[in-house]
Amino acid sequence: MNIITIDSGTTNSRCYLWRDGTLLAQAAVEVGVRDSAISGSKDALKHAVRDIIKLTLAQAGLEADDVGLVLASGMITSSLGLVEVPHLTAPVGLAELARGMVRMEMPEVCAQPIWFIPGVRNQSHKVTLLNHEAMDMMRGEETETMGLLRRLELSGHALLVLPGSHTKLVSIDQAQRITGCATTLSGELLQAITQHTLISQSLGAQFGRELRPDMLLAGASTAQRTGLARACFSVRTLAQFTDLQHDDRASFLLGAVLSDDVLALKNSSAIQMRPDTTIVICGKPMLRDALALLIEDNGFFYGRRIVATDAQQAGLSGAGAMAVAAARGLVPADAALAL
Repeated sequence: MNIITIDSGTTNSRCYLWRDGTLLAQAAVEVGVRDSAISGSKDALKHAVRDIIKLTLAQAGLEADDVGLVLASGMITSSLGLVEVPHLTAPVGLAELARGMVRMEMPEVCAQPIWFIPGVRNQSHKVTLLNHEAMDMMRGEETETMGLLRRLELSGHALLVLPGSHTKLVSIDQAQRITGCATTLSGELLQAITQHTLISQSLGAQFGRELRPDMLLAGASTAQRTGLARACFSVRTLAQFTDLQHDDRASFLLGAVLSDDVLALKNSSAIQMRPDTTIVICGKPMLRDALALLIEDNGFFYGRRIVATDAQQAGLSGAGAMAVAAARGLVPADAALAL
């Protein structure tokens, strides 16, 4: 059976076409729910999803009628997405996600009905200033988490680190259920500092090309000692008064910013991290390696650490969506296992 999985976020939407666990084609477009927020209309998102489905099918030489199932996850299920699906309250595993799926006919977007996978929130209590830090939510990372758990064959408690524009820290229990998450803005913050502050001149408004471990750790240490804002300005000082190169300064800033992620990992009540918990570190190579170094250097963590490979992360949202669909009985279990 040909299956389409759609992963639509804040700024981008992606479409994947699968057959028997093999990725046949894919397409992406820089349109997400941010466009809905700016325009006050969902039309741009509808047209984008419709177009990337057509483009993906064309790459594989298939027609719309050749598709047997369409799955969607991410911000596409938010109030700014195509269909708002309420968050499920943790703990949430495959069974809960499967039961929470919503089927919608949207002929203006896709010839087949679309099955939307819900996001997850930490708890349902009233949020106040006293408990707000324990609250968090996700849309899209829940399917990535299920895909990663399947591929890594993890058992026992674990903490997944999923860096990006918004870094997600996702806690997993022994039953492979999501028990909570914590979000940081480290990716957006790094971009803003690098490209839109006084520091941009010291970095040429460019991210680092090669990680310098000593400078990464120096940046993290400075931020933890004198604060992130002070550490950021130190990049300018290093540019003016030392012979350090661009990648040195960029690694120093990366360490300063990511040190806050490690702080959240240690102390956030949203995930209640234990020092002996297995930590799985994902993301693009530089972010992944940087976080692995910072966690290793911290001294607080002594549990098993797994650095996910590029292959283990490829098409995670599709793999997770397929696993959820299998739990719902929409696809054979062996089709999901093949991913």
